[in-house]
Amino acid sequence: MGRRKKGRDISGWVVIDKPAGITSTAVVSKVRWAFDAKKAGHAGTLDPDATGVLAIALGEATKTVPFVTDAMKAYRFTVRLGRATNTDDAEGEVVSESDARPSDDEIIAALPAFTGDIMQVPPQFSAVKIDGQRAYKLARDGEDVEIAARPLFVESLTFIERPDEDHVTLEMVCGKGGYVRSIARDLGEALGCFGHVRELRRIWSGPFDVEDGVTLEELEAVAKTDAIMEFLGPLEIGLVDLPELPTTESGAVKLRNGNPGMVIGSGVQYGDEAWASLNGQAVAVGRYKAGELHPSRVFVVGNL
Repeated sequence: MGRRKKGRDISGWVVIDKPAGITSTAVVSKVRWAFDAKKAGHAGTLDPDATGVLAIALGEATKTVPFVTDAMKAYRFTVRLGRATNTDDAEGEVVSESDARPSDDEIIAALPAFTGDIMQVPPQFSAVKIDGQRAYKLARDGEDVEIAARPLFVESLTFIERPDEDHVTLEMVCGKGGYVRSIARDLGEALGCFGHVRELRRIWSGPFDVEDGVTLEELEAVAKTDAIMEFLGPLEIGLVDLPELPTTESGAVKLRNGNPGMVIGSGVQYGDEAWASLNGQAVAVGRYKAGELHPSRVFVVGNL
């Protein structure tokens, strides 16, 4: 018999305003401890020095993580012009320098090339796997690895301000798998001056906004008390980009047992992915087929 996980059966979403200097994995551990939850995970890694939205799923909400991970995200970041680093951020070793400094108009004119459907090469120091090993591990071992370019959709890349001639602040809205560090690196090369990320903040991710985030200090102040529940959002937040289809009590029972269950479909096409609800509570996610939902994920919460 497997060892039973310690903690409470608690499900929902917590939006953390992540501070710099801590890994996303460490934040997950802190949130899980604070809620005394059995299970926790996050929807999209932030680099240790990055700040902003880190959405943490607890319990059954972890089953909705892929839908948040696939959602659009927005970042505000500052590029340090004139220097390239081996990590494409301020933590790395400077590998190239230039005295050239583009004008504001030149920077603005270069941004459209980084919008729409583009191909992007992830940083050498990234979690991309190469022959079964993480790129950052190979890079730390001194290996010069070749990482294939990957498709990325960038909805917008906007000039925000120019604090001084060495820095420019931009805002990007993009899809899954985008590396802001790569944008800074490639923009610097396109401008002929090199560049790397100096500061990075994720301001929203799918349905989660940094303005709704809680700090780790605020969370730790009410850890393992009833007051902490104020910071727990419903599991259903992670499903907002999917159509909701009400079901009946008998349909809910079938779905919870992994079988197709009747749903009330409106504006949903055959084969569309959707989620079934009973009294507003998520029962299952699956494919809609002729009045039924064929479940791929079921949620074991509440009294259903």
